[in-house]
Formats: sequence, structure tokens, C-alpha cells
Amino acid sequence: MNENITYSPKVFIPLTSLCRDRCGYCTFAKSPHRVESPYLSIESILEVARAGAAAGCHEALFTLGEYPEFRYKQARQWLDANNYSSTIDYLAAAAAAVLKETGLLPHANAGALGHEDLELLRTVSPSQGMMIESLNPDLAAHRGAPDKTPERRLETLYAAGELHIPFTTGILIGIGESRADRVDALEAIAQAHEKYGHVQEVIVQNFVPKLDTEMRNWPACPPEQLLETIRIAREVLPPSIHVQAPPNLSDDLDALLESGIDDLGGISPITADFVNPEKPWPSLELLRERVEKRGGTLVPRLTIYPEFVRDAAKWIDPDLHFAVMDRSDADGFARDDVGATFPEKYEDAANVGTGAEVIQIGRRSTAWYSGADTAPGILITGKASDRTSAPIAEILDAALTGVQIDESQIATLFRARGKDVTAIASVADELREAVNGDVVTFARNRNINYTNVCTFKCTFCGFSKGPLSLNLRGKPYLLADSEIAERVIEAHELGATEVCLQGGIHPSFDGDYYINVARVVKEAVPSMHIHGFTALEVFEGAKRLGEPIENYLVRLKEAGLRSLPGTAAEILSDDIRALICPDKISTQEWLQVHEIAHSLGLRSNVTIMFGSVERPEHWAKHIVRTRELQSRTGGFTEFVPLPFVHMAAPIYLKRGARRGPTWRETILMHAVGRIAYHGSISNIQASWVKLGPRGARQLLQAGVNDLGGTLMDENISRAAGASHGQGITDTQFRDVAEPLGRRLVQRTTLYGRVESESLQAPVA
Repeated sequence: MNENITYSPKVFIPLTSLCRDRCGYCTFAKSPHRVESPYLSIESILEVARAGAAAGCHEALFTLGEYPEFRYKQARQWLDANNYSSTIDYLAAAAAAVLKETGLLPHANAGALGHEDLELLRTVSPSQGMMIESLNPDLAAHRGAPDKTPERRLETLYAAGELHIPFTTGILIGIGESRADRVDALEAIAQAHEKYGHVQEVIVQNFVPKLDTEMRNWPACPPEQLLETIRIAREVLPPSIHVQAPPNLSDDLDALLESGIDDLGGISPITADFVNPEKPWPSLELLRERVEKRGGTLVPRLTIYPEFVRDAAKWIDPDLHFAVMDRSDADGFARDDVGATFPEKYEDAANVGTGAEVIQIGRRSTAWYSGADTAPGILITGKASDRTSAPIAEILDAALTGVQIDESQIATLFRARGKDVTAIASVADELREAVNGDVVTFARNRNINYTNVCTFKCTFCGFSKGPLSLNLRGKPYLLADSEIAERVIEAHELGATEVCLQGGIHPSFDGDYYINVARVVKEAVPSMHIHGFTALEVFEGAKRLGEPIENYLVRLKEAGLRSLPGTAAEILSDDIRALICPDKISTQEWLQVHEIAHSLGLRSNVTIMFGSVERPEHWAKHIVRTRELQSRTGGFTEFVPLPFVHMAAPIYLKRGARRGPTWRETILMHAVGRIAYHGSISNIQASWVKLGPRGARQLLQAGVNDLGGTLMDENISRAAGASHGQGITDTQFRDVAEPLGRRLVQRTTLYGRVESESLQAPVA
């Protein structure tokens, strides 16, 4: 099977069970005397939604009867008393409240609606739905149901397409329709989709008789009829339409999967299936076991499918873009970290400018994210199983034989899920052991961020202060030469062998500033390794002096510079750079600076900042471009993935990015980096500042051999909202490495051993 089987973690919210239709099979619809209130109150709705959010759900499914105010005076009176013009007006208000207060994405399943109502709901609900059920106008099941006529259902289906609404529809089988009727309904759905491309899924739902209905004595839809219809749906519908069958209405999940479904619908840890209350949801553990046994992976999704998320400009109302993005992973599926993802709110976050001093208010996410105190889930569980999917296994086998994997294969690895993640981590760890043995390295170093004033407007940066935002994030500063020297001397006395020099691009700087700083460091401690100045600083320094980059780097080297950090790379794809650092150096300029530096004997590293707006194909391109440079120069010492820290990042506060990578994506970035750079770059580093010690330990089992530096005075990640930073001790590094049986050793910047400072191996 080797494919993703999706489901939506949701809460089921029955807005109203009043309905003007009388369908012979329905127990959801009730009369006014059988309900406490015509409509569920906003308070009750939010209570359910908050519980769902706390349980890690992503969807709020609103189900309701169709136009009850046209039949029941009680409904009309309630709407009038609460200042709502219609049921749909109230639905829109309820959906907006859920979205604002809990972050859950509404899915409006409101039945046959006109153009105006669909358009209103599009502003608060990323997706909508309506079952076609059947296009046979003579079914006894639909007598007394004016909204179940073929004309009304098809009008709604086509209107949703005209409005670019990601739409869920489906058929109900076993209610008296013929096989030809089912085919006709599926063909009608296919035709609508062919015109608009808006049908995201088709539900093939089997009739189950219920007590207290007109059809209580009808036979249930035979299992073989359900399976046949699923197979027909797969033949009739375009491949882009997903096919779903409710797993709680069938006893044979394997047969459903074999017949061709690729989605299990919404499954709730909180609420019942109110349409089929007698049929409880199967456990996710059971579903995952059955899917994995067949070679697939159970994957959570949002109310809308990834292909629609990836084309948000067309399919999602602009006001909903951020809400969807905030719950998405890099491929448009739902974030899959354990815990709750709440909508984060900040004091004065509206005044972002080029950054903000932010204080989070309200509930905090309990899911892992970059820079948080929360420990990530355990995804590395040991060696690969025999359930590794064929495409992944083929790539990994090639990598183990020394074949260099290409850009497409790298992107495929980045999209791995489930058991495949463990397989990739296992291969990465095997390659790590072959190259680095049981040694885990670290450097004693100090960051010196000489200024926080910067003329550039990188939208991810919470550290720099632009000329127009000097009132934000505290006071601007520029360190005096004497203070820089004092910090270098202090670092040396504390055992540091390296200082890392990075800062904002101050408007008063010319290129000689950086040369002077290097001299100050060298004069203070001649033996100190100067790891400094990003490609942006080098490029800008040369530009402001009007001299070639090569000449400028020669002067920096003469002043004491020995290596360059890889930061300022972010994502080496200019379409992404246009979004996150539009006035920064281009991809080619970054590569040019590092190539020239390598030609002069200066080493550097490769970094990647991932998890903001880019996708796996951008990660793959970044790796290939830097690998190609490494093949020419051999000047890169290490690969350092840097997960995007979102909390105080202007692009996040301005609702333009997601909240960093998921933990699965973070593991894969390090593991795939090890595999893709194998034979090219020997060292893979985990940034404990962004990952935390517990995250770093897990990554030591996924290809990582280096923990970076002690980083006295790390400020940049802290300014972005990270909880870690401001230094780590040898003992803390030892606590990370030794439980895994690894030997912790201090290194120099260029991966030489500091023999006198080598640490003892763990006692067996």
C-alpha cells in the first residue's frame, strides 16, 4: 500500500438538531419538544471546542439540520431573540467564535445552501460540506425532505465550486437506490469537480437502520455493496478526489482500505458521532495498527486537504490563511506533535514593525515547538522495522551503498512519516557511527553580538532593531571596543577557544568596522579562534568599501578571522527569501561569499533556517546547492539545522508564517542532512538553544554527532522567544550524551581535539 491514510482529529458540534426535512433514516433531526434549546449556545459550543483543543484536535465539525426556522416557530423565535437573521448567520458567528477562542478550524456541514450563505461561511470555515446522498428523486427515504431534491444538491455543489470552496460531499447507499443511481451520483460529482476542481473528498456511507425512524426495519447496506461502491468511486472519480468511508460504520477496516479508501474522516477523542451515536469511534491505536500492517501510514490532516492548503490564495479566504497555516506542517497536513496547539496571543503584538517585545497572554501550547521548554515526543524508537515503505527503503539502500541521493529523493525523505521516520533516523545513525564513532563533540565558545541595530528587515528576526523600531525590544546598543575585549578575555579565562562574532548591520558601519573588531579580539587574546561575520556582513562590508569580496576577505583574514558562520543562509531559494528576507543577499551571493572564503583557506559551515513558510522541496534544493559547493571547495565543516523560533518573529506576529517545524520535521532535517551530505560533510550539529537538551539527545540517535558550543551570551534565539540559551555547561552536555553510551569530547572550531580538555568516557 505504501501510502498515507488520513483522518481529521475533531470535535463534533451539533449546532441544532432541528430540521425542516424529514428523512426516513435520520435520528439526528428532532422536534422542538425533544430538545432543551433550539440551538446550542455559544458558551456550550466553546466548552466543547476548548476540550477538543486541549485534546489535540484541529477541526470543529458543525453539523445541523437544514433551515429549521422555515418549519419551527421555536427556531425563528430563538434566532430573533438572539439577533440572528438565520441559522446560517448564527452558524457563521459560532464558527468565528470557535476559531478566535480555540484555533480549531471550523468545517460547516450545513446542507443545501444558496450562493450567499456559502459565501458567508467561506469567511469563517476553510471547508464546507453537503452529502449528495442520491440523485434519484423518487426515493421513499427523501419524501418530506425539500432540501434533498437533486436540483438543490447539485446547485449547492456547483455554487461551492464557483466560490472556490474546498468541498466534501458523498453518497448514502442502501436507502433504496440502484447501482445505476450510485454511478450517476458519482459521475455528477466528477463532472462538477472537472469544472471547478473543488471536491476534496467523497464519502461513501453505508446505511445502518436506526430505532425510532421510518426505515428502522430496512436491512443494513450489505458489506459487499459498500465495498463495490468504493471500487466504483475509485474508477469514476478523478484521482485528485479522496475517498472516505466512516470506519465506525464497518467491521472490516482492511476491506475498506483494500477497496480504495484513503481517508477515515473525522475521529474525535471528545465527542460522539451524533449522526450515528450508536456507533462509537474506533481507537486511533487500532486504526494505526491496521493501516501500518498494510504498509501505510495514518496521518492527521486539517479540515482541508494538503493540496488546498498549498494553494491557499485560491481556496482559502485571506482572513483564514494564518489560522490554517498555524496548524499546518510543511506539506499542508495537520501538525502532528503530541499536545494542544492553542492560538497564541501577545500583548502589543499589533505593533510589530520589524520586531516586538512580546509577552504571551492566555493559554500556552502544550505541543513541542522550537525554543519551548516542552520536551518533544519520542519518535526515534530503535532500528528500522520491516514495514519501511518501498520508496523510502529504495532510497536508503542506495545511500548505504554510497550512492549520492538527488534532489527529488531528498524531498521524498523529508516527506516521510510513521515508521519511515525511524528507518531514516536509523540509517542516518549508522552513517554517523561509521564516520564519527561514539564521539560527541562540543566547543567552548562565546557569542559576541556587538550591536542589535540593523538596517535590514528580515521578517523572522526578533533580535535586530531597525531605525524605525528603536522603541521596541528595549534599547539599541553598540558595544565599545573595550567591552568586546573584556568579553573575549573573560571567555578565555572560562576556557573558551572560540568567539562567534555576529550582529546587526548598523547604518554607521563601513567594512573597516568588522576588520577592527577582529583586531580587537586578536589583540585581547591572540590564541582565540575568531568565528565571525556572516556572508551578509562580508558582502555588505565589501560593498560599503567598494572593494572586491576577495580582497576584503583577505584583509579580514589578516586581521585574525579564521572561519565564517553559515547564518544568513536561511533558505537558499530566492522565492522564499523574497518573503522572509527581501532586502538581504541573494542565494547566489551567499554561495559566492562562501566559495571565495574557502578559496582563501577560510572554513565555514552550512546552516538552514526551516519551518516558517517554505516546503520540503526548498529544503532539498538548499542541501543540493550547498553540497555542490562543497564538492568544489571542501570548505564546509558542518551542517547546522536551525528550527524557526516563532514567538517574537515579526512574520509570525503579523500572521505570515507557521509556528516553526514539527518535531518529525526537525528529526528529518538532521537525519536527511546526514544522509544527503554523506561523503561530503562529516559533522551534523544539533542546536541545543532551539531544541533543548532533551531534543538534542534524541537527535544524537538520528545522525547528529555535535552539540555545538557552550554559547555564553546567546541572544539571538532568546530574542526570538526561545527559553534556552545563555550558556550551557560541560556537565549538561555530558548529561545529554552519556546516557546513550557516547563519549563527550571538546573540539576546536575546525574539529581538532582539545586533548587537555577531553572528557572521560562514560563508565559502562
